[in-house]
This record gives sequence, structure tokens and C-alpha cells, in this order.
Amino acid sequence: MKKVILLTFVVLGLLIMTAWMMSPVRPVAWMPDPDVGLSAQFGANERLYELNNTALQKQYLQDVGEGPEDIVIGDDGYLYTGYQDGRIVRVLVEEVLKVYQNENASTTDIQYEEFVNTQGRPLGLRFDAQGNLIVADALKGLISIDKQRNISVLADEFDGKKLLLVDHLDIAEDGTIWFSDASARYDIYGFMYDFLEATSTGRLLSYKPSTGETEVRMDGLFFANGVAVAPNDEFVLINETGRAKIHRLWLKGDKTGSRDIFLEHLPGMPDNLSFKDGIFWVSLITLRDPLVEGLAQNTFLRRVIGGLPKAMLKASSHYAFVIGVTSEGKVVHNLQSSKGYQSITTATEHEGHLFLGSLANSSIAVAKLP
Repeated sequence: MKKVILLTFVVLGLLIMTAWMMSPVRPVAWMPDPDVGLSAQFGANERLYELNNTALQKQYLQDVGEGPEDIVIGDDGYLYTGYQDGRIVRVLVEEVLKVYQNENASTTDIQYEEFVNTQGRPLGLRFDAQGNLIVADALKGLISIDKQRNISVLADEFDGKKLLLVDHLDIAEDGTIWFSDASARYDIYGFMYDFLEATSTGRLLSYKPSTGETEVRMDGLFFANGVAVAPNDEFVLINETGRAKIHRLWLKGDKTGSRDIFLEHLPGMPDNLSFKDGIFWVSLITLRDPLVEGLAQNTFLRRVIGGLPKAMLKASSHYAFVIGVTSEGKVVHNLQSSKGYQSITTATEHEGHLFLGSLANSSIAVAKLP
């Protein structure tokens, strides 16, 4: 019996050391901010799914593709979203709303078309003043697609080094494109390692179309993610997913060039940002994971976990969570659900409805604002 126990420990030790040696991550110790959980202004609710037992949410473009990560609605009346296989498809948003409002209509009645295939992984989507679709493509970099559907690369490297994970963007009124490079260590296929490693190599960058110049404007971010520019280009926000907070870089006024915290101690991990009619919409892709944060100081175990099969490295929970925040940082919408569409990466408001996207789903969702 003693020999069996000894052998078990030897085998277990060998497995642990093998995982440690094979792991690509080189973790650093870090300290998470306190987690207030679903309390106070973030109290749990089902407002993103139903109100008074009346359904608010429906799903569309089912099985068109995997992972409609971001959604933008153009001046042409089309809703655009991008998929894992590189396609960007579009559908008339008016048709979606007609079906949403008609209880007897089938979601399969909506016709979509492929706009373009970037041959990469389109994530963030925004239109510039000239009507070009600017895309944060995880594999291709920051790209532009004109009205004739021609694709050109705006920025795919900085200082001679490839941008590994261009994630999201927004466009200022002066034409500057602000975008995030989530990690300088891992690409889209290994992004989960960045959360194990916590080396905080994410950055906020700017690109000036007039000069073709790219600048790093903020660095040291633990997975830089959603970007949004305030009205009149007063400031720009960027989500730091790993630390569950939102940073602000001032672009005008007495604070020009300085940075501060716009919102912190979020109970979920912020993904994309969008702005409409005085509200910043923040999608929280998952609740903060006590297991991950509990290992913040344990670099050895996190390296061992990094040696496990990649398929095992997933979020421990799924939840639907979107908040609406004023330009002053006041939370005025707290929309959650444990049912329906989960793991939301984007929330785009249009005519009193939120259009929801997700890396983990093969459809988009629409929910009427309660």
C-alpha cells in the first residue's frame, strides 16, 4: 500500500513538473482590487432578459458564424458584425427591429449578406467620417475597408514589432483612431495565457490618418480592451479587463495628457465600450473569478495551470451583464441576467434597444431597454 501511495505521489509530481516546464506563461504576482460583488448599484437582476415576466430579449443571425464580437450600425442603415472565420456580415437593422416587434415573425426571415472577409479575425468595428469601416483585426492589425470593399492596412506594427492582438477602437471627431493592443505577449489564439501571466503588457494607441503615425498613449494595462472617445474629444476611455476597471486619458482642458481612473471595483470584467446619447455602454463579459484572483500571488501554480491543455483554460462562469455610465462616471443602467444570451462582449444602443454580441455565441441578441 505504501508503495502505491509513493508511486502516486511520484507520478503526480512528474505531471506537475511536466506541466510547469511546458507552460508558456511566466506569471508575476499581482494584487486584485476588492470585489464588491453584485451589491449596491450592481445588485443582481434579470433586466437584460425580462421585465415583469415579459421577455425583452431575442436572438438573431443564428448559426451564421461563431463569435460576433462587436456590432456597429452604419449611416447606411446596416448592422455590421464580424466572425471568427474573418467574415464581416451586414443586415438591415430596420428588418431586425421589425421582426423583434412582431411576435409572429420568424428570426430566420432576416436576410443578411457577407460584406467582406478580412482573412483575419475582425473584433472592433467603427465607421470614420468618410464612410470607411475601420476594423480592429486581431490577426491583421488596424485595417480600413472602403465603400468598394477594398481592404488596406493602417497599422500592424509599432517600433518594428508586430501588434499581436489589436482588439477594439473608436474614432475621435478630429479623425484620430484610438485602438487597443490587448497584449504584447500573446495573440488571439493564446489570449487566455495573458490572464494567467498578468504581466500587464496591454496598450492604448492612436493612429493619425493624415500622417500615418502610430503612438503608444497608455501602457502597463492588464489586457487592454474596449475603447471609447467622449463627445468633443474631451477624453478617451479604455477598459482594463484583467483589473476590472476603466481608465481615462484626458485630451482637452487643464488635465490634457494626464490619466486617471474613470470607474473601478467593477464586479465583472469589462470588454467593449460604446457611446450613444450621453451614455457609455460597458459590456462585462464575465463576473470576476475568485479562483483566478485568489491565485494572484501564486506564480508557481499559475505556471502549472498554463501547461494544461488550452481547451481547459476557460472562464469558470457565464453571465449576462451590461452597464450604462454617464460621462461623469455615474452608473445609470444596471442590466443583468442569469438566463438567455451570455458572455456579452458588446452592447450597442439603437432606438431604445441594445444589440448584443459575444465571443461565445453563434448569434447576436436584441433587448429592449427596460
